[in-house]
Amino acid sequence: MREFLKLSLSMILTFQLGLSSVAFASTQTGGAASARTPAVANSGSATAAQTQAQADLTLKQKLKLLEKKQTNTSDHFIFDLPVTYNKKVATWISFFQTRGKNFFRNWLEKSTKYMPLLQSELKKAGLPTDLAYMVMIESGFSATAVSTAKAVGPWQFIESTGRNYGLKKNWWLDERRDIKKSTQAAIRYLKDLRQEFGSWYLVAASYNMGENGLRRQIRKHGTNDYWELVRLKALPQETQDYVPKILAAMMIAKAPNLYGFRDLDAQYPLQYEVVWAPAGTDLENLAEHLNVTKKAIRDLNAELLLGYVPRQVDGHHIRIPLGSLGMARQFFRDQNKKYALD
Repeated sequence: MREFLKLSLSMILTFQLGLSSVAFASTQTGGAASARTPAVANSGSATAAQTQAQADLTLKQKLKLLEKKQTNTSDHFIFDLPVTYNKKVATWISFFQTRGKNFFRNWLEKSTKYMPLLQSELKKAGLPTDLAYMVMIESGFSATAVSTAKAVGPWQFIESTGRNYGLKKNWWLDERRDIKKSTQAAIRYLKDLRQEFGSWYLVAASYNMGENGLRRQIRKHGTNDYWELVRLKALPQETQDYVPKILAAMMIAKAPNLYGFRDLDAQYPLQYEVVWAPAGTDLENLAEHLNVTKKAIRDLNAELLLGYVPRQVDGHHIRIPLGSLGMARQFFRDQNKKYALD
């Protein structure tokens, strides 16, 4: 059964108001969420009691106001991955709000462009759409991101794993850099990991550190509980932080205003048309013909390493801005005439 958890607006606001004693947990196998708020310690002080009463009143007022405003947008607060709120998650939330605030703001703004495509592909495949936040942590949505282990693209595939899941790599083409193709490959990979490890937390951990390493640690310590493996320091530090980073990013992105990210510069969702480009097509010349920036065309076709379709191949499907199909076809006709004259 797919894990599903709907956090109420009041729960999320509790995070933002800093009530760190409230813990949210959903088991990795789909168990019900729990929320525990210990009673306020009795300090014996009337002033302390009054302060607490005022804080409770303020909380209730804010909840009432926000719930009224969010009546038609509550879907933003639905999570389809299991959610755990603990010290590690809180640490990364704090980091993204402070020292990492500038780059996390950039990620949030870029997410408005790429999340619709990522989540649409995940949904069609029957996977939790919140797995898309892995891309935020893996690469910040960058097609050109390269890790020290030579993992490339939005989903950070190393060449061998990419090849195993259908991504081509040669001297002029690297499909790991293609947002849609790499997402479809990641979906196949995630399904295989899910079938083996069961828990989405372990799926993410194995995606980060590799299946073989995770298998060894599970056998060695006799547990398949991600948080227990973290407690035992059985996982690399990067993997210990990986799931908490995803959860922190997911919580903030669902309600950015509540975490101090206001006035975000939202981008248009990625939209494009696909056209067959003949051999020799140069993206910069095409961009000039379409009256769009060279960067826009390069970004749409990040998999083309050289910025053109080589003469040595028959052609290649490329992406062009939505609504420019007619102009692109005219460009190709003119190009073919030019080559014929040459």
